[in-house]
Amino acid sequence: MRITVETSVAAPIDQVWRAYTTPADIVKWNAASDEWHTTKATVDLREGGVFSSRMEAKDGSMGFDFAGTYTTIVEHKLIEYAFGDRKAEVEFVPGAKGVVVRVVFDGEQTHSVEQQQSGWQAILDSFARYVEAKKKNS
Repeated sequence: MRITVETSVAAPIDQVWRAYTTPADIVKWNAASDEWHTTKATVDLREGGVFSSRMEAKDGSMGFDFAGTYTTIVEHKLIEYAFGDRKAEVEFVPGAKGVVVRVVFDGEQTHSVEQQQSGWQAILDSFARYVEAKKKNS
């Protein structure tokens, strides 16, 4: 089962790409709710390179690592990666009002499609808010 989420970011493609692929930025936007945060992130942005993010509840009650290996990188256009036995693609589509960021990923069996979609969508919405606020403040 493939699940798709997307958002529109009112910023230039180079800023969108950089915020999506830079650890110092990732730790600022990579959370599905205010109760969670990403405490560290690593990125080796090349085909065969690995990435990881440590996501934790702010109250310290739980946490998990999200990690994988990049399989395709087309700068400013596409990132494909494998995580466990699942895959995901992130498309960056420039338009008149900014960039559409679309993530298509393999769902898992533990959570419902709706839960997975809403969680990934919340993270993507957080990403868009972060990039737009950063652009405004620069």
